[in-house]
Amino acid sequence: MTSPRLDPRTTPATERVALSSLRGVLDRPEYTDGTVMRVAVPLAELCRTPGGARDRQLNFGSDVLVIDEGGEHGWVFVQRLQDGYCGWTTEAALTDRRPPLTHRVSAPATHLYPAPDMKTHQIFVLSIGARLSVEGIEGKFARLATGGYVPVQHIIDHDEADPVAVALRLVGTPYLWGGNSDWGIDCSGLVQAALWSCGIDCPGDTDLQQAAGVAVEGEPQPGDLMFWPRHVAMVIGGGRMVHANAHAMAVSIEEIATAQARIEAAKEGPYLGARRFTAG
Repeated sequence: MTSPRLDPRTTPATERVALSSLRGVLDRPEYTDGTVMRVAVPLAELCRTPGGARDRQLNFGSDVLVIDEGGEHGWVFVQRLQDGYCGWTTEAALTDRRPPLTHRVSAPATHLYPAPDMKTHQIFVLSIGARLSVEGIEGKFARLATGGYVPVQHIIDHDEADPVAVALRLVGTPYLWGGNSDWGIDCSGLVQAALWSCGIDCPGDTDLQQAAGVAVEGEPQPGDLMFWPRHVAMVIGGGRMVHANAHAMAVSIEEIATAQARIEAAKEGPYLGARRFTAG
């Protein structure tokens, strides 16, 4: 059987192992149903090869399907369940303990404390979008089933209403290629984080995002995504957009006309149109 050419970012298979659902589609020595595990560190790299270049990042509480455990030096090949993105991460970043997810971090970042006391030394930092299993509230802190406490002001138990408002919280965040957190984020990571916070499905990379959603006819509205080759921005209204960009090396607000002229002058255009993403 000749294996078809599939996008490796969204194909749950390595040269050695493929997900069982690909039996008859991809020819591999082994097939597996995979094992669901959860990211237990603040942030884990999702790489093209074991220890190789970063494609994306996995936030705390992300559920993944482990497909190939044969990587060197503790690397495993996984598929992120939320958007199907595949890559290699470290086995040490994962746990098989998966209590029900109840909340997510809504602030740009928050701290995990060993006790419900902000004066204690924090365990580590959690970024916007981190998924949490809250089992109780003690004063102004939420107690996590996985251990530790986070301030209740920094978490929510429901989808947000406005992706623009979420994206604007990250203005000033440093630009990081493949980044998915408040410590560093890229253009596709920013819009994905904003849409995910509102319960809206969104792929992980710009070209995948451009192929999704619905084409916008007429003037883009707040929340719509505007695309150029290898770049995406979110419309915020008033002729402006918010985007993570290498020009500012940060998430910034920019006049759409100014940005478009600059992108075209740098021969990084042309403008490819807008797409609209909605829940459901």
